[in-house]
Amino acid sequence: MSASVSVPLAFAIFPTPLGDCGIAWSTRGVCGVQLPEASAAVTRSRLARRLGEGVESIPTATVSEAIAGVRGLLRGEPLSLAEIVVDDSALADFARRVYEITRRIPPGATRTYGEIAVELGDPTAARAVGRALGQNPYPLIVPCHRVLAAQNRSGGFSAYGGVTTKLRLLEIERQRIPFALS
Repeated sequence: MSASVSVPLAFAIFPTPLGDCGIAWSTRGVCGVQLPEASAAVTRSRLARRLGEGVESIPTATVSEAIAGVRGLLRGEPLSLAEIVVDDSALADFARRVYEITRRIPPGATRTYGEIAVELGDPTAARAVGRALGQNPYPLIVPCHRVLAAQNRSGGFSAYGGVTTKLRLLEIERQRIPFALS
C-alpha cells in the first residue's frame, strides 16, 4: 500500500546568517527546506522548482518555530531540530529510514555513510545512503552535512556551494575534525 502524498500548501523565504533560506510546509509538516542560493530570488525559484505547488505565505506558528530553529543552528546554537515534524509522505522507505538515523546525529558530531548503512542492516549500502542524503528535501532538519565519507573525508554535498557549504555548516557547529576533501 502506498502512502498518500501531500503537496506543499505554502512556503516562505527567511533571512539567516548564511543568506536567505526557504521552507515549505503542508498540513502534515515541513516538506522542504532550501539552503541559501546566490540570492533570495534564486532560493525562491529553486524551492518552487523542487516542490511545485504552494503559495508564498506567512508561516504558521509551528513553521515559525522551525524557522527559529534553523536560524539558531546557523548562528551556532547547538540545536538538533529533531522536534520539527516533517511531512515524509512522498519518501521511499529507505530514504525515510536513512533520514531517521541522520536526525539522531547531534550537533558537533558526525557519522559516515558506512556507519549509517551498518545501522540500516546492510553494510554494503553506503553509496545508497549517500544518494538518499543527496536528495534530502530537509537539509539542516535532516542534518546530512553531519554525514561524512570513509576516513572523515567530506564526501559530497548537493546544496549551493557544495562541499564548501558542508564544511561551513560543520564549522558553524564548531565541529573540529581533520577533513580530507574528496
